[in-house]
Amino acid sequence: MHKPVLLHEVIAILDPREGDFVIDGTLGGGGHAREIIKHIGKRGMFLGVDKDHEAIARFKDYSALPKSSFFMEQSNYAYIPGILKKNNMPKADGLIIDLGFSSYQIDDPKRGFSFHSDGPLDMRYGNSGMTTEEIINTFSEEKLIDIISRYGEERFSRRIARAIMESRKDRRITRTFELADIIKHAYPSRFRHGRIHPATKTFQAIRIAVNQELENLEKLLSSLPDIVNSGGRVAVISFHSLEDRMVKRSFKELTSSGKAEILTKKPIVPRREEVEGNPKSRSAKLRGIRFI
Repeated sequence: MHKPVLLHEVIAILDPREGDFVIDGTLGGGGHAREIIKHIGKRGMFLGVDKDHEAIARFKDYSALPKSSFFMEQSNYAYIPGILKKNNMPKADGLIIDLGFSSYQIDDPKRGFSFHSDGPLDMRYGNSGMTTEEIINTFSEEKLIDIISRYGEERFSRRIARAIMESRKDRRITRTFELADIIKHAYPSRFRHGRIHPATKTFQAIRIAVNQELENLEKLLSSLPDIVNSGGRVAVISFHSLEDRMVKRSFKELTSSGKAEILTKKPIVPRREEVEGNPKSRSAKLRGIRFI
């Protein structure tokens, strides 16, 4: 069951009201969207965006809005300005971006996001572009080191890249269990049984590379003034230190230029009760701004 992260805190930052136009740029399981729709009511307008076609097809809980006020778009959040222009939509009163991925994605073995179940090495949010299998089997050793080190902040990136290169000499690496096992055995033996699985950081790094997550986030952050109107609010949930630093820097620049004000002096993190009920939320950080 998908559980939206920091739901009450997101609603408090966005403060959606009757008649508002709110965008959920990362629809996912639809948890944030359902609550937003309740607040904006029948006079409100909602735009849901997600690169995953399954997320778009799955989300049908929009009975509170007439069809003329409910819009769905299979696309990346980086292209929201173009979506607004294409549909002659105004700037929004609120925008939520949740940079995590939904339980539906990670729990589906055929999507290849998790090393806890065996599946093809895919990891794409959508159904186009380069897969994890292509990256693992065709990228140079130095490029693999760069991805694993930069996006995963993995201290054993060189050992892991070397192990991948050696393994693919014998046969193409195609399954999540295969890759996870290669990574595990690349780790020094004394580090193989720590608090997190040895493959955690590498799988995260490759997922970020496959979906160009940081590049798309940079595009979105630079175009926020084109998306949200004066008085409008933005809430961003990140799960990675690189993402959070980008959001923090962007919000600071908008504040320094007099375009916005910070709503979260420090990032909001899940309460203990939420983490206990939804362990996937433990690394979440929420930041918010209001445009002036």
